[in-house]
Amino acid sequence: MPTKLHSRRSFVGSLATLPWWLRAHGQQPGPSPALLYRREPTPPASASEVLDVMDFEPLARAALPPAHYAYLATGIDDDQTVVRNHAAFAHYEIRARRFVDVTHLDTSVAVFGERWAHPLYLSAVSSMGAFNAEGELAVARAARTRATALMLSSGASRSLTEVSAAADRPPWQQIYPTNDFAVTRALVQRAEQAGCAAIAVTLDGRNTPRINETLRRGMQADSRDCGGCHANGLHDMWLKAPMYAGLDVTRVDALEPLDQGLAWLDRLRQQVKVKLIVKGIVTGEDAALAVGHGADGIVVSNHGGRNEETLRASIDCLAEVVRAVKGRVPVFVDGGFRRGTDVFKALALGATAVGVGRPQGWGLAAFGQSGVEAVIDIFNRELAVIMRQSGTATLHEVRSSTLVHVAG
Repeated sequence: MPTKLHSRRSFVGSLATLPWWLRAHGQQPGPSPALLYRREPTPPASASEVLDVMDFEPLARAALPPAHYAYLATGIDDDQTVVRNHAAFAHYEIRARRFVDVTHLDTSVAVFGERWAHPLYLSAVSSMGAFNAEGELAVARAARTRATALMLSSGASRSLTEVSAAADRPPWQQIYPTNDFAVTRALVQRAEQAGCAAIAVTLDGRNTPRINETLRRGMQADSRDCGGCHANGLHDMWLKAPMYAGLDVTRVDALEPLDQGLAWLDRLRQQVKVKLIVKGIVTGEDAALAVGHGADGIVVSNHGGRNEETLRASIDCLAEVVRAVKGRVPVFVDGGFRRGTDVFKALALGATAVGVGRPQGWGLAAFGQSGVEAVIDIFNRELAVIMRQSGTATLHEVRSSTLVHVAG
């Protein structure tokens, strides 16, 4: 009686005769057996079927109009900084340990005196109504159900009041500098009156034109009339975003170069009564200056590669910023995070917590609230796995000794 192995080999061998059999019967050869019996997986019908964070990206691409997907995906010039943001994680290897008790894991972390269940937060992403009708409300509800902190973009398509209600707490409010400080002051006051515990000012916009070629190509491929959503065909957030409603923005010019030096930061520090987080720092020099001028926290970020084509990944900037800060304030980081192992590596390099940007947009576009929840769940599940593999039962034990840096 033939063994299972012999039977399998016989079956596979018989498949190789298929082209000859077809020719003998006057038919043209079909696809090779390797292709004939290969089955592409069925697209996930629900967020729970998605295996990893990157699997949400093609689902979002299929769900969105070309311009909206391009807005989410775009970088600068050739989008190489977008690519580098994630590729750079391969330069850091994790040391596995065996003789360590990791029966019980503790993924919690203290942030500004508050205990977070895990070191992940949803970073500011503007105009999320372009990805799902509920936009930031779906994201806020996901943040609530998964006990995850939320940073709200000042370009959000839903109001701060609505988002706070959906999240069951006020988010951190992100703002941009403008050439009219009265507008900046008004945004800060609105956020503080709404109960926001922190203001995150993004400094890497520079109020200069962005060469977002991928966005432009997506717009060219989109046959819709965008005039109903974008005033005068522009994407200036203060023309539409609820956060700017009722403010006099006539003097705001997105393309006018802005002196956002230390005098500007000092002025903002005097205005902000809650925690002030400086976002967009990528060097030790700027980190030290920001802390010296009153910043309560730093976000290492290159805006996901959307504003600058420096080819320097956020993760590669993290260590020098941590050294410059010297433990005086928490250091956060965003840009290119796609795996729980990525989060682990950032924590080992000194980050307090990690911000997730594009993946939440992918999950939102694909499945709404449940998609964002699944993104958070996958990150946390993968983080727990690598913590056990590395022998680190708490985040306090995740330190630089758990990594090996490999030259890229």
